[in-house]
Amino acid sequence: MEFRLLGPFEACHDGHLVEIAGRRQERCLLALLLLDLGHPVTIDRLIGLLWNGEEPASARGAVYTYVGRLRAALVPYGVRITTRADGYLVEADNHRVDVADFHRDVQQALDAADPAARAALLDRALRLWRGPLLADVADEALRHRLDGQLDEARLVAHEMRAEAQLALGRHARVIKDLAALADALPLRERLVGTLMTAHYRAARQADALLLYEATRKALATELGVDPGPDLQELHRRILRSDARLDQPRRAVYEVRVREEVLPWIVGGHPALDFCNTFVGWGDPAPLPGAEWLRGYRTFAVWCGYIGLADDPTVSRLLTLALRDPAEADRTLEQARTLRAHMFACLSGHADHAAFDAVARAAEAAAKTLEYTRDDSGGGRWRPSLEAGLRLPLHAAAWSAAELLADPRRLTVRSCAESHCRWLFLDETSMRRWCSLVTCAG
Repeated sequence: MEFRLLGPFEACHDGHLVEIAGRRQERCLLALLLLDLGHPVTIDRLIGLLWNGEEPASARGAVYTYVGRLRAALVPYGVRITTRADGYLVEADNHRVDVADFHRDVQQALDAADPAARAALLDRALRLWRGPLLADVADEALRHRLDGQLDEARLVAHEMRAEAQLALGRHARVIKDLAALADALPLRERLVGTLMTAHYRAARQADALLLYEATRKALATELGVDPGPDLQELHRRILRSDARLDQPRRAVYEVRVREEVLPWIVGGHPALDFCNTFVGWGDPAPLPGAEWLRGYRTFAVWCGYIGLADDPTVSRLLTLALRDPAEADRTLEQARTLRAHMFACLSGHADHAAFDAVARAAEAAAKTLEYTRDDSGGGRWRPSLEAGLRLPLHAAAWSAAELLADPRRLTVRSCAESHCRWLFLDETSMRRWCSLVTCAG
């Protein structure tokens, strides 16, 4: 079943609305259990939330009665309410709750490097909103106790989506999405700044300046403060028609090829750049803070960008991936596993299992290699297109094997900057940082 709590309580079975409970208190109790789907909620907590600290003497008996009615109503739809110690839980059983879906999509958007993917995830999250949490069964005090940060998360999602749309050059969409919000919330400087930028890019400089002035007055009247430094700087740049505002901002670590976001080349060797994704560290992700190896198309484009395949081969791989997406996904998962083993070997922390895994991958790649002439008139080994969708995987494995067999492997360093830590070759033994602008500065 699908339960919708963002707005009036609704329950859907196979896409059709069904009536679960006619009484407001019963719907509210079920919603409280669904907000902790798969986890027990004590009877004392249920009572405290349902009656807000003013429960009658019969409250515990009333909860027993509500649960009994709900169990009977939910049996036809395969929803189980289980007794656990001094409480109840709704068994997860693949049921869906829109609040959990919203939080999941927003978190995935935070982790996404590609602004198009980020915008799509946030669009999906915001489409779940039909109104305040449990609009027909909960008051404002109960909503705050249940999830006091939910409204803030919605506003942040609006701001993040607008910023992603700006990065894609969709300033008209941003103006449409944010205009009403900015009028209602003039104190949210991040939202106002994004809308000002969208106005400016739409050749509506006057609207951007008027919006700033309205925000400045609202801040002075309600809080007695001036706009923050970021908004003031944006205002100054709009006044002097700063050309840098005309184009979407792109981070210094991004490279875009065929509309794919790829990691910047800093390692000095393809095997190192394959690992330079922050995924293998296990730490909270710093810049760029996202998985670049997110789809087979990106993997294939990277293979051509790094020089492990020519452009016609990349085009052929993209066509093959469209024809057989399941095999493309399997290849991508194998690439991620190989990357973890490669990182262990190249960072000096490999056990024999990691080295053996890279060795086996390199041996499989060697069977597909062909010797071809390069642009300079020399020759090089490259995986044959006969390898099909596995060609980028073989190319990465062979590149790793080449480096592990090269004395230069002893010069691999990790960037000393705490937010970076990318791998690079340092044959001088004097460098501490990679060549990213953020670190070189």
